[in-house]
Amino acid sequence: MQRQSAPVTDRNGPAAVAAVDLVKVYGAGDTAVRALDGVSVGFERGRFTAIMGPSGSGKSTLMHCLAGLDTATSGQVLLGGTDLTQQPDRVLTKARRERIGFVFQSFNLLPQLTASANITLPLDLAGREPDPVLLDRLITTLGLGGRLGHLPSELSGGQQQRVALARALVSRPEVVFADEPTGNLDSRSGAEVLALLRDSARDLGQTIVMVTHDPGAAAYADRVVMLADGRLAGEIHQPDITSVTEALQSLAVNR
Repeated sequence: MQRQSAPVTDRNGPAAVAAVDLVKVYGAGDTAVRALDGVSVGFERGRFTAIMGPSGSGKSTLMHCLAGLDTATSGQVLLGGTDLTQQPDRVLTKARRERIGFVFQSFNLLPQLTASANITLPLDLAGREPDPVLLDRLITTLGLGGRLGHLPSELSGGQQQRVALARALVSRPEVVFADEPTGNLDSRSGAEVLALLRDSARDLGQTIVMVTHDPGAAAYADRVVMLADGRLAGEIHQPDITSVTEALQSLAVNR
């Protein structure tokens, strides 16, 4: 595992999204908690990266700040050439709607909308039409052709998560953030979703950033970024279950 402060550029040029000296403090005074302590890390375009670390390491806080869901205490979050930490709420809202995709553990589908309507919802809100070629490819790849008219309550957990993934990808966002996306799925459905995330990076050039506690899930990624105590603790390229497990064990021993 290499220990380094990753740059905001990569071999493909500027990172799709990056943190620069990012600090996040919750509370004040004696009760203050420093969830992020000067994190600098870039996430490559067209790559699948997992963020891992022990409980309380700051991995979810990092993702929430990168996605504009939480505000940083100091430092920068760069989405392409835009510093999200300097934007008003209306700009952040537009960025989350048009430039960022989300896949959550809880699916977050609207129960009154069909699968088809849930998939195109972000585009509908933005007043945009879906790319029919991409939409058809996603529906075919995700095996949703026979489920588009069904409500979420009529779909299995794996099918609901595939709808959520299609919704995240259909607008061609610059980055898709996945927060424990397989946490509510059985092992087979979870493996299918992880494979689809991996393939969306490899085949569609999508940038995927996933938070997970599961070494098996992280093994699907191209790269794993490790955090400990709010700081960058290293990274693993071309990870497998063994290398990720050993890295987590090493962090636990050194805490």
